[in-house]
Amino acid sequence: MPGARAVSGAFDVEPFRSAGRRVVLRHVDEPVLVMGSAQPSSVVDADRVFRRGVSVVRRRSGGAAVLLLPGAQVWADLWVPRDDPLWSVEPRASAAVAGEWWARALGAVSRHVADGLGVHRGASIPAPGSDVVCFAGVGPGEVVWEGRKVVGLAQWRSREGVLVHGCAYRRWDPEPLVDLLDLPSAARHALVGPLRAAALGLGEIGVESWGHDQLIDALVEPASWEVVQA
Repeated sequence: MPGARAVSGAFDVEPFRSAGRRVVLRHVDEPVLVMGSAQPSSVVDADRVFRRGVSVVRRRSGGAAVLLLPGAQVWADLWVPRDDPLWSVEPRASAAVAGEWWARALGAVSRHVADGLGVHRGASIPAPGSDVVCFAGVGPGEVVWEGRKVVGLAQWRSREGVLVHGCAYRRWDPEPLVDLLDLPSAARHALVGPLRAAALGLGEIGVESWGHDQLIDALVEPASWEVVQA
């Protein structure tokens, strides 16, 4: 599937190794289930993804599964090379750089939005389903609104720099993702409630039309970044 190969390559650090500061604004043209680097393939129901026309790819960063659908999320990557002042040897600090960027962009919309936002700076907080679904728990640098996750992050580090993937759903509905997991029907239904309570979409905080333009406007020293559409 050409689209699956293109999206799979989007999670590769290789194109960034010799790049300066870079932001890549991502889009998808078909449904894609993105698994974390350490997740076993057995968590996915192969028959269901085939019947629903969903591609399955694996990113090189950790974490759990994310379902990407055309037009359903805002997705952007942040690359910081090792010789950049924003680089940190501490993974949580690198995640915070990305999370602060997303929060700054979201908070510029209105005081109502800004007052509810926070960037998680501690260790990962597990929750029911967080071993299989990214938006179940909260990790370093991720953005929450009144305690519920709005922006998920995944980080990949190399000798040359750090790549942080970021994603915010326009509407948070865990059912399509849960439906693709290899779980008994009762277990899938039991998982949906906690997942629904764990996160929020942009629409739920009143900014469903928010997107890439606002992210770019929120860059610090924008002339020092290369912005790429992909």
